[in-house]
Amino acid sequence: MDQTSKQKLASRIDPIVDSYGREHRSLRISVTDRCNIRCFYCMPENVKFLPQNSILSFEEIRQVVEILACHGVNRVRITGGEPLVRSEIWNLVSQLKSVSGIDEIALTTNGILLSDQAQKLKDSGLDRINVSLDSIDPVKFKEITRRDALDKVFAGIDAAILAGFDNIRINAVSVRGISETEVIPLVSWAQQKGLHLRFIEFMPLDGDKAWQDQQVFTGAMMRKIIEEEFGTLSPVVRARSSQPSVDFQLRGDGPQIGFIDSVTEPFCSSCDRMRITAEGKLRNCLFSTEEWDLKQLIRSNGSVEQIELLIREGIRHKKLGHGSDTGRFVRPDRAMYQIGG
Repeated sequence: MDQTSKQKLASRIDPIVDSYGREHRSLRISVTDRCNIRCFYCMPENVKFLPQNSILSFEEIRQVVEILACHGVNRVRITGGEPLVRSEIWNLVSQLKSVSGIDEIALTTNGILLSDQAQKLKDSGLDRINVSLDSIDPVKFKEITRRDALDKVFAGIDAAILAGFDNIRINAVSVRGISETEVIPLVSWAQQKGLHLRFIEFMPLDGDKAWQDQQVFTGAMMRKIIEEEFGTLSPVVRARSSQPSVDFQLRGDGPQIGFIDSVTEPFCSSCDRMRITAEGKLRNCLFSTEEWDLKQLIRSNGSVEQIELLIREGIRHKKLGHGSDTGRFVRPDRAMYQIGG
């Protein structure tokens, strides 16, 4: 983006607002659909990935972030697939960190490649890391991910701690029939490591399209299990009303435990997130059935104003809620790895 365009944007700070008055300040951007594991709730075992030339370049990603930052977006989450399989991802972090108006850059990873990249990510300015980890039992881990790599995840988390990341969050997807035995070990392990643990309800975005509502292991169920073992959880005041997690403090000096109850207790009314897929499609909701093609506009030399207008058009179409807790829900065609978590 040239200096004239930047100056024009800097003078226009009107926020990105949907038709229900929700201002959008958070961007989740997928940098790849590729992954080095195959979690059954995210992607099938055999999958055809996008060709590399169809994925947004770092420069194209920065262009979009610069536009959004001038309209109130101040938080960026880098996702995948697995973002650490994208070559030199720390260079993108460094580029986005330098964008005026961006206050936080976070990244969600499965941790397998983190031991080799943690220090570079920290040095590049990454503010926060989320690690997806559903079990600390090697057998159950392999059952969920279809890979034998738990030791690498542990090594990645230790490397992130050593690199100086002090707000590492562990995201555990919970599925009924699988996760009941994993809750207490995960909480005990998180307490030992001093990590913020969050349980996420299984959502209808699995790669095998086999999701059923009977598989949802609810946040209420998990909280009951935890309190029976560790005592009453104390509510923690939300840092932002838009955050998806409802957090609690484990008694004593225990870690924070969060619950993201996307299915049973949707938080759509305060949602301020938008998503961009690896191939440059804007999605106004994780469960959206519509997309707006930013890449086509960028690569045809569309103007800053045209890109902004397309983004606003997409966000205006955002629904009041995703409806997965109702009988009117329409399941998206894409799986999680194709959207970005």
